[in-house]
Amino acid sequence: MWKDWVRPFIRPLPQWSTVAVAPGQQVVTATLHGDGKSMDVTEDHTVASLVPLMIATSLDAGQRPVLQYRESATGKLLGVLRLTRSASVTTEKATITLYYVTAGEHHCLGQPLRAWSTRLQNRVMLKNRAPHHFSPEPAAVQQLMIAYLCPRPTILVSVAAPGHQNIFPMDLIGPLERSGLFSLALRSTSISVPIMRETRKVALSSIPATMKAVVYKLAEQHKHPLADWNALPFPVRPSREFGITVPASALRIQELDIVHSQEVGSHTLFIGRIVSEENLAEGTQLHHTAGFHQAYRRRKGVPFAEV
Repeated sequence: MWKDWVRPFIRPLPQWSTVAVAPGQQVVTATLHGDGKSMDVTEDHTVASLVPLMIATSLDAGQRPVLQYRESATGKLLGVLRLTRSASVTTEKATITLYYVTAGEHHCLGQPLRAWSTRLQNRVMLKNRAPHHFSPEPAAVQQLMIAYLCPRPTILVSVAAPGHQNIFPMDLIGPLERSGLFSLALRSTSISVPIMRETRKVALSSIPATMKAVVYKLAEQHKHPLADWNALPFPVRPSREFGITVPASALRIQELDIVHSQEVGSHTLFIGRIVSEENLAEGTQLHHTAGFHQAYRRRKGVPFAEV
């Protein structure tokens, strides 16, 4: 146990923890405070861009709202993001508000450990930064980790069109509950972005945590399309409405009809409606959370199961 206390002082905590969490996490609650109101946005905010770091929500909370993350069981404040209103995205029936993240702080570690851990992490990020390579500033990565205090599910996205087929992981995804919409933020250099904008249909597969290695391997498909569905290392089947190939072992399959897309900073933001949903199996799903969040939970004796 004492090693868990000493370790962060001598080497940086991992930026991210890959964990197994039941779908529809209830561990952390997100609340948006602005214009004299407080609104639960646990299921109504997503990351829209990494550079600059931006948050999307179907609520307009004024010019400079604050997004707070609290432990659901105790109400303890885990982290805060300070936002500045950027623009609105208007679809056929709803308006999505975009916010720049201007500042943030977390409370998972006490001082001086918090400042020291941040310094160690930032130093590693700067040391490993490759020239001319996509890489957010360390301060933005620290703020992004706060957004991951709500553990974020990793899904596989399937795309199909004549001459192009692909499947790749994403975790910049999530519902915009009050609007009834769902968003995906995909780096604009990803090979399948033009196809998604053209076909306006994708299938989303919720993946068991045990498939981590396979999912991570498929990250290379952001750079080139899949040559053959039969080459995948797992059984596949067609989705219910669109007939797009998906993993047969998925916990849930959702088909998304894309109603709007636009470039937002470094990413293309896709907004759509879920047109079908198949709940196929129970089990824990692959998620990511901040390393300092897992460290906090470990000290309390309730860490997430890591995979």
